[in-house]
Amino acid sequence: MAPHKLNSNSSGNSSVSACSQADNGFISSFSLFPEKAVQELLQSPVQGSDDHLIEFSESLRTVAKALRKVAEGKASAQAEAAEWKRKYELERTRNLQFEDRGKSSLEPCADLDDLKTNNIAKQPTIYNNAANGLSEECCSSNGICSHEVLRDGKPDSDSKMVKKASFKLQWCCKGEKSHQHKHDVVSFERGNITTAERSSKQISLKWESSPQTVLILTKPNSISVQILCADMVRWLRQHKKLQIYVEPRVKVDLLTESSYFNFIETWSDDKEILMLHTKVDLVITLGGDGTVLWTASMFKGPVPPIVPFSLGSLGFMTPFYSENYKECLESILKGPISITLRHRLLCHVVRDAAKDEFETEEPILVLNEVTIDRGISSYLTNLECYCDNSFVTCVQGDGLILSTTSGSTAYSLAAGGSMVHPQVPGILFTPICPHSLSFRPLILPEHVTLRVQVPFNSRSPAWASFDGKDRKQLAPGDALVCSMAPWPVPTACLVDSTNDFLRSIHEGLHWNLRKTQSSDGPRES
Repeated sequence: MAPHKLNSNSSGNSSVSACSQADNGFISSFSLFPEKAVQELLQSPVQGSDDHLIEFSESLRTVAKALRKVAEGKASAQAEAAEWKRKYELERTRNLQFEDRGKSSLEPCADLDDLKTNNIAKQPTIYNNAANGLSEECCSSNGICSHEVLRDGKPDSDSKMVKKASFKLQWCCKGEKSHQHKHDVVSFERGNITTAERSSKQISLKWESSPQTVLILTKPNSISVQILCADMVRWLRQHKKLQIYVEPRVKVDLLTESSYFNFIETWSDDKEILMLHTKVDLVITLGGDGTVLWTASMFKGPVPPIVPFSLGSLGFMTPFYSENYKECLESILKGPISITLRHRLLCHVVRDAAKDEFETEEPILVLNEVTIDRGISSYLTNLECYCDNSFVTCVQGDGLILSTTSGSTAYSLAAGGSMVHPQVPGILFTPICPHSLSFRPLILPEHVTLRVQVPFNSRSPAWASFDGKDRKQLAPGDALVCSMAPWPVPTACLVDSTNDFLRSIHEGLHWNLRKTQSSDGPRES
């Protein structure tokens, strides 16, 4: 197809149409000298022309050929685009028809977003089968079922009714006391299994009612933190009319300063600390990452949303600045706010004298990592590691780190582990100075249970520390069992979880900071 037409009038003058209609319905706005006109011009005898005119005529011929190729290529591309558009519309129409049939035959009673908002769906999903008017439970206490018959709507003229067998997805559990029962949302679309949107999107928290009670936890032995705490308590009480809890030592300091702070509440024993999550709507921390770790250790179960202000030496989990705390708290109390769900590890120490693996000491929750090392011994650690009862390896070296993704920028990073986004669900398996060149760190899925045992032939005991404290000795025969805790630590984001994470490694670690390569050096020819 020619991109444009050459029209000749009675006087022999030629005119080029500015645009022409292509066969595929697209308009070509290309208007320049056609090749035919250039050829007629070049075929006329050129007498007395010098070398410059000959060179000019050759250039015009080359330009005409190039213009023809461009016009033909554009027309071909437009025709191909029109064909793809037609196929896309047909496919889109077909998919909409399939979706309408699926909705008419299978309607979930619970909305998927509502299930995700409630963290882990605890109630079985009920599906209504429009074909027989019966309702059935699609999951048991720890499993997920498909509907009984998966059909692809009414049969078309060129297809037959599709009938597939019923099936069930279930988390494997090891005993009733293992507390490893989990539930997730899985979509069954015409027999195809697709996972639900879990942590692929930024999590947002929206207050259904205004917060009434705030807990303020502070870094100890800091004059600047004490001054900020007194100012913040006064502002929250006068302008927001909130009920405020503080630690006993902080209340003593505030009452020493002024009797105005008589309205502040605190606790007197550990039993009241265990019930704090039922009274507190929001937690504010004034300090560094250590203050956030201390806050997480206070809550042995569910944790209220935490707003961490940066007043320490490390700021991987403290994105808020104290200079403008009023504007920050105004926005957070109003909502909605972006949060990061930081997973925790649930650790049990099983002694050799225990009758079974369920006879353990008091469980310990860690937000960063649990470390098993050789302590003061001069011998290498000898640790046998198992993952869901499958043997992983034997660690011989200085020790082993089992870290959460929030703790990936802490001890695990110093030992050679990778930095991982805090909302990635997983457990980092990082050796400490292993006596092997091929021992590389691992990242394991969140649902596994790890068991680290000191064998009986070990030359020395090992020592376990939890977030850098609560150090416990592991004698030969003792074991440490770790799994993901069901209660994450929700921390508020300054922007969103990804932006805060990247900013923290840029500012805290100066990640990939180097001078830009000079542009006036040698170049490839």
